[in-house]
Amino acid sequence: MAERCTVGQYLVDRLHQLGLDHLFAIAGDYSIDWLNRYVAPSSVEIIEEVNEVNAGYAADGYARLKGIGALCATYSAGALCAVNAVAGAYVEKVPLVLINGTPSIKKTITFEQTGFIAHHFITGRETDLQSFEHITAAAIRVDTPELAPGLIDHALRTCITERRPIYIELLQDMVDLECEPPRGALKPAKPLSDRDSLTQSVAQIRARLESAENPLIWVGPEVDRFGLQDKAARLIQQLNIPFVTELLSKAVLSEDDLLFAGVLDGQASSEAVTELAAASDFVLALGVWLTDINSLGWEPDYDKTAFASFDAVKLGTFFGGHVALEHLISGILAEKITPKSRKLPERPARSAPAMSPSEIITYQGFYEFIQRYVDRNTVISSDASMNYFGSLLLDVPAPGGFIVQSSYSSIGYSAPAATGICLAKKPNQRVMVFSGDGGFQMTAQCLSTQTRFQLNPIIFVIDNGVYAVEQWLADAGVFHSDQPFYKPCVLHRWNYSMLAEVFGCRGWEVGTYGELSNAVTGALENSSSPSIIQVRVPDKTIPDNAKWKTQ
Repeated sequence: MAERCTVGQYLVDRLHQLGLDHLFAIAGDYSIDWLNRYVAPSSVEIIEEVNEVNAGYAADGYARLKGIGALCATYSAGALCAVNAVAGAYVEKVPLVLINGTPSIKKTITFEQTGFIAHHFITGRETDLQSFEHITAAAIRVDTPELAPGLIDHALRTCITERRPIYIELLQDMVDLECEPPRGALKPAKPLSDRDSLTQSVAQIRARLESAENPLIWVGPEVDRFGLQDKAARLIQQLNIPFVTELLSKAVLSEDDLLFAGVLDGQASSEAVTELAAASDFVLALGVWLTDINSLGWEPDYDKTAFASFDAVKLGTFFGGHVALEHLISGILAEKITPKSRKLPERPARSAPAMSPSEIITYQGFYEFIQRYVDRNTVISSDASMNYFGSLLLDVPAPGGFIVQSSYSSIGYSAPAATGICLAKKPNQRVMVFSGDGGFQMTAQCLSTQTRFQLNPIIFVIDNGVYAVEQWLADAGVFHSDQPFYKPCVLHRWNYSMLAEVFGCRGWEVGTYGELSNAVTGALENSSSPSIIQVRVPDKTIPDNAKWKTQ
């Protein structure tokens, strides 16, 4: 008798083959049979989450380190809560799988023929599917067992090839039906390039590199998304050219590298990086994304910058279409261009500033203080807040040691993303989260999941009582005057440290550097639960590299 499988088992097996060891899930009656009968007995551990948006953020954080992440929700009432998380993953090219437990064919047909509504239904079988088609690379409905293997394989291969989320509707009555077993391993499609376009692109860049006296390489997030870190590092070393990153690609390559100059992020950049970029006569941008967050008050010089994205090259009036970034880097490496001798400005030595234990913490002072705790075993997740500015200038030596959602910038992302990061990181690494108080209020229930599974991120909640980044974007002058904050930006104050008692973890409230030192020491010693450190700062203090907009 030929080997058989069920649709439910097929999906679990394929996910596990791709490296998925944890599935973030919310119980729902349309998905519970698949979770209980197929996922629970498998090698994939179910991480029971408290809500769908936190599950989505956790799966996103997990995928950024593991290469794939997944969450399971139930139809409409559950899945539509995850829209924001899936949209963020789509924008930021994160390979995330949303499995949506869906009503049976019988319930669907009954609704369509008689109007008898099954719970969670909206307008019929297409509602959720059509909603997610706009924010996923593939959206499928598994309603035929014979077609299930092909549909699932197509969607998963699209996910790992395009590095974008996919959506799988798994009907309630499909999971136990038989189908063909998995055949072979799923692999991403190989990148394709037009040979002539690639040759022309390499020639254009070679000519500019050879004629440039002060070239610069700008490393973007696509180097990380498509696993090109080693190739990019080889190119930098071979050319002996200094490199910068952007906030979204910070620490994609080790910041200990002698050729690393810093993060280029508009006027939030350090003075040394700003001067280096301005003095450069050619910039090779590898997989860089141009967003308003990484061009704060600044615009790149398009005439002197070659933008090489995952599938095209743009340099002045030259456009090279259908050129894979991987092939372009390989092509430049093969040219064996004579190394440059541009002198990199000396990076100022980091020294912990002298701070009195009784001194009140400021936003800038917090980051100057916390730098001493960031080492090669630290993974940082910084939330959409004024923490973008403070964390941007931290030295992060570990490759892949900085995770941020700075293109989509959904506030509240980082704390629940840390759930997935903790499960995907290396055993000797420690996760630090820098969150604003407003963002943390949106997703604070992540402490429950982290405590339940004995995860130990250290979550710093910068408590200034205001949506500071929203105020900064609308009218930054308020931070430099006696004018009041805009009313919609003012928060209801929480006692964040006391949430530790609610969820069963550890918490501290600090307002001075002495208290902060004691709290960090205690948090580092706590290995069995999350640590939340409520850091009180004056409401009108902001990081120094954000003050340019207040003048």
